[in-house]
Amino acid sequence: MSTPSPRSSAKPSGKAKARVAYVCSECGSDHNKWQGQCADCGAWNTLGEFVVEPAAAVAKGAASRRSSWAGKVDPPRVTALKDVRHTEAARVSTGIGELDRVLGGGLVHGAVVLVGGDPGIGKSTLLLQAVAKMAATLPSLYVTGEESLSQVAGRGARLDLPLDGVDALAETSIEKILEQAADRQPRLIVADSVQTLWTESLAAAPGSVSQVRESAARLVRYAKETGTAVFLVGHVTKEGGIAGPRVLEHMVDAVLYFEGESGSRFRVLRAFKNRFGAVNELGVFAMGDKGLREVPNPSAIFLSGSREPQPGSCVMVTREGTRPLLVEVQALVDASPLSNPRRVAVGMEGNRLAMLLAVLHRHGGVGVGDQDVFVNVVGGIRVQETAADLPVLLAVLSSLRDAPLPAQTIAFGEVGLSGEIRPVPNGEERLKEAATHGFKRAIVPRGNAPKSGRVGDMQVIAVERLADALEHA
Repeated sequence: MSTPSPRSSAKPSGKAKARVAYVCSECGSDHNKWQGQCADCGAWNTLGEFVVEPAAAVAKGAASRRSSWAGKVDPPRVTALKDVRHTEAARVSTGIGELDRVLGGGLVHGAVVLVGGDPGIGKSTLLLQAVAKMAATLPSLYVTGEESLSQVAGRGARLDLPLDGVDALAETSIEKILEQAADRQPRLIVADSVQTLWTESLAAAPGSVSQVRESAARLVRYAKETGTAVFLVGHVTKEGGIAGPRVLEHMVDAVLYFEGESGSRFRVLRAFKNRFGAVNELGVFAMGDKGLREVPNPSAIFLSGSREPQPGSCVMVTREGTRPLLVEVQALVDASPLSNPRRVAVGMEGNRLAMLLAVLHRHGGVGVGDQDVFVNVVGGIRVQETAADLPVLLAVLSSLRDAPLPAQTIAFGEVGLSGEIRPVPNGEERLKEAATHGFKRAIVPRGNAPKSGRVGDMQVIAVERLADALEHA
């Protein structure tokens, strides 16, 4: 007796299966099957199961595609980009000037902003203050998944915030949150935090890669369809990145990091991604008993309180986003007991420090090969531009000679490998900022120096070579 072939005996189940992918929590890449190492970023044990679409959605999508193929549904229309009408994004002030600066001038309708930072840094406080100030013009919904409503209300009372027009919801289910949003129709939603959200369509635990990704995707889709602005609070890992899949940062319109030194009351809000404004903008706040207060003159907190010049210190003018800032660069040079002297840079790239020390030896005639060199940018600021090259070398030389620079002196400029001093962008704005703070002397590249040689009461010394800068210093 012949047995039926596998093809003839197979019976269709009639049920659409959910598509499953394995997502890397480091880079967000998708894989068809689980493996120990991510093929894209090389990280180990970072792949987690993620249901791309529930079974019902797969079946519905398949039926929609079949109808489209049959001609019952119009296909999407391709439009020439030159024919698309461009309109300037309307912005709403948050009532907090430093937050508006970082966002690029205000909050855009339909924008999704991810705010990350260490625990207790002030993320919830900042957003509660912003919501309270915008509630008069934007009906708001504050969704808390980590605190009770009484805790949120108690914080608002301690900060003396007007909470009229602010609705609160203690919920973590994304379906229930969107249901309440559709009923209340707020124009601003704050979700604190995105790692606590979960959706009923996935079996994974809250906080997992798949839950964070799908919950954020639902909120992003709701924001774009309704024009509702959304703030997402995100936890950070011990490395300082946003916890969860890396794709979370790609889904949102802006990524803001809230930073602060332990033991300091000052906080820095920095934009690392912004589709509606400039990146690397900086907002400075001070934490007090009434919440976060804006710092109108941030240059003052990054300068030393000492009035007398000290060896190993040089003030530079850096540029964060659209604003020039005065920052103090400190250096310590000391004889090293090690065969391989240490090179430590805090607030700047370590490899660039090693390169600058080589230029100092080759074109300045000053060697520190047997010395430990430590460089620190005061205030927790990380300087990423090349304008810090000349101030760093002047601070190193000042520490090595144990001789302070002349009082009320600032410097900026890029140092090339051949010992030339190159100009940096926005030199005139930097000089005006320094003159505003009472500095009387500036050592700058010749390309940034004004023809008159002065900016107000400040004397500007133009240099072309490193040797010239060392001589004037």
